[in-house]
Amino acid sequence: MVWIGYKQHFFSSVLLTDIPFKTAKITAENLVEDEEIDTVYTKMFTSKIPLELKGGEFNESMDWYIGPNDFEILNNYDRNLDEIVPFGWGIFGLINRYIFMPLFAFLGGFLPYGIAIVVMTILVKILLSFVQYKQFLSQAKMKILKPELDAIREKYKDNKMKAQQETMALQTKAGASPLSGCLPALIQLPVFYALFQFFPSAFDLRQKSFLWAEDLSSYDTIAELPFHIPFYGSHVSLFPILASIAIFFYMKLTTGQNIQSQPQQEGMPDMGKMMKYMMYFSPIMMLFFFNNYASGLSLYYFISNLISIGIILVIKNYILDEDKIHAQIQENKKKPKKQSKFQTKMKQMMEQAEQQKQMQQKRKK
Repeated sequence: MVWIGYKQHFFSSVLLTDIPFKTAKITAENLVEDEEIDTVYTKMFTSKIPLELKGGEFNESMDWYIGPNDFEILNNYDRNLDEIVPFGWGIFGLINRYIFMPLFAFLGGFLPYGIAIVVMTILVKILLSFVQYKQFLSQAKMKILKPELDAIREKYKDNKMKAQQETMALQTKAGASPLSGCLPALIQLPVFYALFQFFPSAFDLRQKSFLWAEDLSSYDTIAELPFHIPFYGSHVSLFPILASIAIFFYMKLTTGQNIQSQPQQEGMPDMGKMMKYMMYFSPIMMLFFFNNYASGLSLYYFISNLISIGIILVIKNYILDEDKIHAQIQENKKKPKKQSKFQTKMKQMMEQAEQQKQMQQKRKK
């Protein structure tokens, strides 16, 4: 290892060496045992590093970095000090490092940081609007097919395997699948998690105010509570409340469409009810979780969900035409549709399961 260090949220103390340390023992100890005392964060740090002596002397030079966890500053060092900034692992870290960090630095160069967050949110939503359109289109197709899917389940209510085969055949012919609505949502997950890591780690947001938020890197307290609520805290933050309200109405728009289009299969969990529960549970979970998080992150999700609501309303009222979609589905049914390898494999597995079921029934007789 070429450096060891101690890190707080926005500042670090790092010891660097040209000759790598072979090993190091680092410990941290609380100086106060009573967790209710404000000084609970006072700690004693100890580092023990074996050093190699030459001729009884140690003549190697070392450097000491004591400063901010600013990515731009740390990135100027050639010893990977930028790894101190927790941008996330894998693809999430790459998205933050090469997309969001340069974009935010550019916008913050000429805009107040609160406005920069709003502008960055708008740009991200514009880039993802096509994904959102595909997701809503898939939901619209499933909604149109629901009467036919219900008819199939009623016709083959005593033969679940046959009902599944006919359902898959109808969806294939119509060019619609419930999975096609999940894929766009999965594409958005890396962006969601990357930003979840980005805002709490952005040094530039420290002590930067916006509207009522005094510090975008911390929570935006508007009221102190005389008691402590588990998982929520003893204060009330406004941006998480606004973000939770926005996500409720966003999920009401999208989940309502999903509930109408989601086929109910006998013997399977009621997905419609589960989605309805999620519509109420998700905003409450966000309210509790984000109350103690960076207000810049809550601001992003508030604006993001407002824009998503606007995009959905535009798509629903001005872009998607259910009559045209229905006509296209009917046209697709007439065309020979080649099944994918996955669909072919699923069909074979269903047929094998049906054959085994019939053989078992014959043996019982």
